[in-house]
Amino acid sequence: MNIVILTGAGISAESGLGTFRDSGGLWEKFKIEDVATPQAWMRNPKLVLDFYNERRKQNNIAKPNKGHFALTELASHHQVSIITQNIDDLHERAGSSNVLHLHGEIMKGKTSELSTDYVLLTGDIELGDLYKGKQLRPHVVWFGESVPKMDEAEKLANQADLFIVIGTSLNVYPAAGLVDSVKEKCKVIVVDPNAEALDMSNAVLISEVASIALPKLVNELIK
Repeated sequence: MNIVILTGAGISAESGLGTFRDSGGLWEKFKIEDVATPQAWMRNPKLVLDFYNERRKQNNIAKPNKGHFALTELASHHQVSIITQNIDDLHERAGSSNVLHLHGEIMKGKTSELSTDYVLLTGDIELGDLYKGKQLRPHVVWFGESVPKMDEAEKLANQADLFIVIGTSLNVYPAAGLVDSVKEKCKVIVVDPNAEALDMSNAVLISEVASIALPKLVNELIK
């Protein structure tokens, strides 16, 4: 079975990573326009670098949880592709290998919005850190920038026999629109305690966090 999975902040939150939109989340502590737009980068690059340097430190402290490991187990029994909105590397550290990051990767740097030449990072990016003569920036898709891997994600969704949405309330576009890319006969499962039931005849809602729901769901899928 070809299973395509879309993951959001919820699965990472269980590993201790701060979410952006939830109550008490990062956007209540930082203004989007100050740290997550091209304009912010032009205006105050040090502030932007400091913000993402802190995200990188938190990423390195966090550990994959039972939800991440359950998806790795699933991939040993079925064809599994993971599309994630998350910039952390918890899926990879849990053993998943077929992961498409829609919004970039915190452990990589680049020099421009559309650059596909990435630098692997082990620590902070500072002002003056250059690559091929240009200032490094985080490999993150900021607000107002394009999502270059969206077409690839839509193709994956269209090929799915089963589409599983995990840890996202499907309010972040264009990623949320991926549920509209699945085939008519494709079953959709949404795993999120805060999500609302989809208006789709083939959709099922599991109102639990990923670390609890996924081990049970994967056990059913590999029987």
